[in-house]
Amino acid sequence: MATVVKQGQDALASLAEIVGADHVLTDPDTLEFYATDVFRRRELPLAVVRPGSAQEIAALVRHARAHAMPVVTRGGGASYTDAYAHEREGGITLDFARMKAIEIDQDNALVSVEPGVTWAELREALGRHGLKTRFWGSYSGLEATVAGGVSMNAISHGQGTAADSVLSLTVVTGTGEILSTGSALSGPALPFSRHYGPDLAGLFTGDCGALGIKVRITLALESKGAAHGAASFDFARFEDLHEALRRVAASGLAEENFGLDEALQQGQIGEADMGDKLDMAGAVMKNSASLAKGAKTVAKMALAGSKEIAKAKFAGHFIAEGFDDADAAHRIAEIKRIAGEFGREIAPSVPEVVRAMPFAPLNNVVGPKGERWLPMHAQLPHSAARPFHEALQSYWQSRRADMDAHGIYTGGMFMAVGTSVFIYEPTFYWPDARNIYHERTVEPDHLKGLPTYDAAPAAEALVKDMKREVVALMHEHGGVHYQIGRSYPYLEDHDPAHLAVVRALKRELDPDGIVNPGALGL
Repeated sequence: MATVVKQGQDALASLAEIVGADHVLTDPDTLEFYATDVFRRRELPLAVVRPGSAQEIAALVRHARAHAMPVVTRGGGASYTDAYAHEREGGITLDFARMKAIEIDQDNALVSVEPGVTWAELREALGRHGLKTRFWGSYSGLEATVAGGVSMNAISHGQGTAADSVLSLTVVTGTGEILSTGSALSGPALPFSRHYGPDLAGLFTGDCGALGIKVRITLALESKGAAHGAASFDFARFEDLHEALRRVAASGLAEENFGLDEALQQGQIGEADMGDKLDMAGAVMKNSASLAKGAKTVAKMALAGSKEIAKAKFAGHFIAEGFDDADAAHRIAEIKRIAGEFGREIAPSVPEVVRAMPFAPLNNVVGPKGERWLPMHAQLPHSAARPFHEALQSYWQSRRADMDAHGIYTGGMFMAVGTSVFIYEPTFYWPDARNIYHERTVEPDHLKGLPTYDAAPAAEALVKDMKREVVALMHEHGGVHYQIGRSYPYLEDHDPAHLAVVRALKRELDPDGIVNPGALGL
């Protein structure tokens, strides 16, 4: 170990020559924070390095390769799948906080961003021009970056996934070379088309950084709708919620849909304090087309009361965007007709707040009473959603005594992505000590109002075991995953021919295995 550290320290001496001494961080607190995600950390890096350009990143990779130094990339940090964990000693973490350029090309309907740009920053910049990307961010978009979202294939706001909006990528490989995909590879051509020969951009979407470091991401643009509508329903059964989400997704009318079970409804809404609710109301007013419309929406929210919303057994929420109020109203009326066959309409407080505050502070990385929080998810075909739900309920029941002994409880979030994918996201909560990620990420005023807990290693160990068992259950029902990181068993699902191609790509692009080693299990 001492030899590894000494070699790493020798290698660090040259990093400042590439990026400047101020951009090589080695203090213990910084290293601890940048190595820790929502759930845990593994090895500490030797340094956090902040490059300022693609050329600096390429130089860093060449230097790291010469010294057998692992290079791990970190986006916004809102990972729960070991996305930026160091599995080997002697590595560096790249932080892209200095790379914030956004280039908007309205004539060609393109926007290109550097890897440090967050979804919130992109949304704000495009909004000034009445533009958006088709997929426009994850809920963690105040911190989550576009590059990270494309690497993990994020979902949430807008339609489809982060990868669906990509036109072109510029990537630094594990040899320090820079390559571009699609039309951008052709000399002076613009990155206006994803398709020019094989779809190389697709190789780097959802790769969790295993195949290279994204230094420029180009996304397609479209006009932002001038109006929106929202609807919410209370469903008595999961089957009813699923059918409503499935049918609304098939209609293509909703820009966003999501469902919450009773535990998450109560946790996210029932526990909100008055300050949170006032912030939500203010955001709804600001987001409304007119003062009168905003006041009307807030009044409906107040009349409905948070208790009615929080007690919903399964709540489904929908947002539709239109080119004017009439278009949005027509779309939301049809959504109400479809969902109304399966549930009871309730006040659309939740989707109105989500629309007004799409990128809220990351206070939900702890539970409503300060508990630890660990989500997981599966992409399922619609035909498997209900059988998986039934199997999962049986599993929870079989583990109930152990869970109760450690104060562990669960919730669920659901979403239809496109017309064929159903997202089922079970979430663990349990009383346990917070880590440095929580202490630095959750807003101080929110954090100080929460109870604290002693470390609970036995509870954490049980959660780890249960997560592994639930993931196995997901796979038994044909489940796969976005945001694979180093957590989901990606390589176990591959036939030999497929696995050979993936490993060959890794060897070609990163022959020494220094770029995000362990991502995807490679």
